[in-house]
Order: sequence, then structure tokens, then C-alpha cells
Amino acid sequence: MKTHPAMTFTHHQISSLKLLMDTGLNSTDISSYDEQFLSKTLQKRMLEIHCANADDYLELIKQNAEEVGFFLNSLQIGYTEFFRNSLTFSVLEHIILPSLIQKKKDSKRKEIRIWSAACSGGQESYSLAMVMEELKNGDTKKFSYRIFSTDQNEALVQEARLGHYTQNALNNLSLKRINQWFTKKGDTYTVKPELKNNIDFSVFDLFSMELSCPPASIFGEFDIVVCANLLFYYKNEYRQAMLKKTGNCMAAGGYLVTGETERQILMDQNYTEAFPQSAIFLKK
Repeated sequence: MKTHPAMTFTHHQISSLKLLMDTGLNSTDISSYDEQFLSKTLQKRMLEIHCANADDYLELIKQNAEEVGFFLNSLQIGYTEFFRNSLTFSVLEHIILPSLIQKKKDSKRKEIRIWSAACSGGQESYSLAMVMEELKNGDTKKFSYRIFSTDQNEALVQEARLGHYTQNALNNLSLKRINQWFTKKGDTYTVKPELKNNIDFSVFDLFSMELSCPPASIFGEFDIVVCANLLFYYKNEYRQAMLKKTGNCMAAGGYLVTGETERQILMDQNYTEAFPQSAIFLKK
């Protein structure tokens, strides 16, 4: 994204924007977002409406409630893909999950519990379910699993629950997986019911002070928590809050999965990467 210097937002301008959002008609607190993310989002929006000056855009925000709505919608983090990080899923499929399956055979708690903490449109959750089902290979006694898929955006949770996708959304999937796990009607591919059987979709706010883990999971104890491509959108104190919440919900020896670009954030905290470049971490 190429931007003109006049489109670059200063710290003072970002602070002014936060105040405008908090005290305006929409009364939306955007102080949790990372300043760099806010700046990039603003620049992208300015390019869309052909606004070449940061001060001009702030003036537009002051006067135009509709533009405020467009900007706030642009902050919604909803982009995802099936098998988004191929290396991460490969390590999960061939190393992490087989190891967990073996451990469960000697454990009192036989169920593998996974939390997709920002499930967006459901692609991540269904990717995990495909891997789990393929590892079971039709053997219902081999192991059991449950995927708890949450997002703070109710519309995205409903979208995920429905499991309707366009052909372009399936680009990362093999033809075998498409044929096995989807039915096609017109231009829409719908996830088959059997892939949904072990997934629970619900609304959950990672910043909630009242709940420590998704209510549907009852007690947490997740073997794997996937919180990928979310941390870098937020300021450090909010990253810490998310890591504390997800960490407290993990079972002993559990794994935290992040995005490729977030690896350094975890390395700077109390986590060690399970396998190089995998973005899969163990708590030290």
C-alpha cells in the first residue's frame, strides 16, 4: 500500500481520533488498538475514498457520522483462510496431535480440547476439525475431541456456524478435502454436518473481566489454544491480558498457536517455540 507523506498520522492525530471516537455519537473506545494498526487502517480507508491528507480525514470524521461507521467497521478483524499457515498445520497434524493422542491413551481425561479463540468466519475451526477427523480415520474409539470456537463478533460467529463459503475461499484445500467435507449448491460450498459435530460456536470476548474461559467449555483445560493473527492488532497491555487469559485456560503441557508475524511477541514473553518457525508455543 503506497501512501503519500501527508497521509501519515502523527501520535497527536491518533490521540485526537481516539478522543473523537470515545466522545462522539458512536461512543466507541478504540484505545486498545495498536497505534501502527490504527494508522495503517486509516491510510487504507483514505485511499478508498481518495482523501490525501490526514487532517482532512480527521475533519471528515468530525462531520460525517456515516464515515465514522465505515472506519469502525474497518477495524473489525475478520480475515482468515483455511489452513492459513501451512507449516503450523503440518506440525500440528504430524507431530503435536499424534503426540497428544498417544498421551490421552494413558490419561484419565481422554478428550482432546481445542480453543479457537478468534474463529472469525470459521475457516480455522473447520481446518482443525478436518485434521482431527483425518487422524481418526473413521475410528470412533481412537480418541475424542472438542473444538470450542469463539469470537466477540456475533455476526462472524453466526457466519462460522452456517459454514457457507465461495469457491475462492477454498483455495488452500485439496480437491479431496473439498469433496469429502463440503456439499456444493450453485456457487456456494457448505460444510457437511459431520464436520460440525465436535465444534461448539459461541460469542466470547477475550477482554471480558467476568469470564475466564468460554462458558461452553465449563472448565477450560485446553490442550491447544489457537489465538492467531490477533495479538499484533492490540497495544502491549491488551496483548498481555489475552495471553494471561488463554494461558490460564491451558492444560498442563498445552500449546498456544499464534500467527507467523506474532512469533516474536511470544518469544518476548514466557513462551518457547515448540518447533522452529512453527508459531506453536509451550509455556516455560
